[in-house]
Amino acid sequence: MTVDWKAEILGQMEFYWDAHLRPRLEGLTDAEYFWEPVDGCWSLRPDAEGVLRMDGADPAPEPPPVTTIAWRMFHIGRDIFGVRARAFFGPHEGLEEAQMWDLRLWPDPPPATAADAIAMLEQTYAHWRENVSGLDAEEIQEPLGPKGSWFAEAPMARLVLHLNRELMAHGAEICLLRDLYRAKGLGAEVGR
Repeated sequence: MTVDWKAEILGQMEFYWDAHLRPRLEGLTDAEYFWEPVDGCWSLRPDAEGVLRMDGADPAPEPPPVTTIAWRMFHIGRDIFGVRARAFFGPHEGLEEAQMWDLRLWPDPPPATAADAIAMLEQTYAHWRENVSGLDAEEIQEPLGPKGSWFAEAPMARLVLHLNRELMAHGAEICLLRDLYRAKGLGAEVGR
């Protein structure tokens, strides 16, 4: 029996997106998007010019702070799918040599509303998914090359599997925050 590993890897991501995460984003409000369940959360906050920025530190403190849904959605949209999709598949005019963590590939500010965040996630997920699905059996096994930085020798399949894990982990955190928000009586029934 021959296994189509690309189809299996993509199927895992698509099933999680279609059956678990995307349906659970229905009804997300702006209040819930920015809700801080504890003090000291990392979120998206306006800078001195009023432009939203993502809280963070490098290196992150141990343990890392609790994050808001806004922070997690932007992390998935920009860092997990957006920057990597643009690094490997474009567009990247003027940044053709950028590595897969180069935030210049995503100069857009974070989404200021829940609706805009959902739209961003849909866009970046679709861009990543469509381009990975276009790889042939050999391309998915090829090394990442210079765009992969210190993972240059790793195959594209390893990156795709890693991003699947990232999507599922952060997606589960978003769903848990939605459950907590609802359980505290702060919002209407959240989609299941």
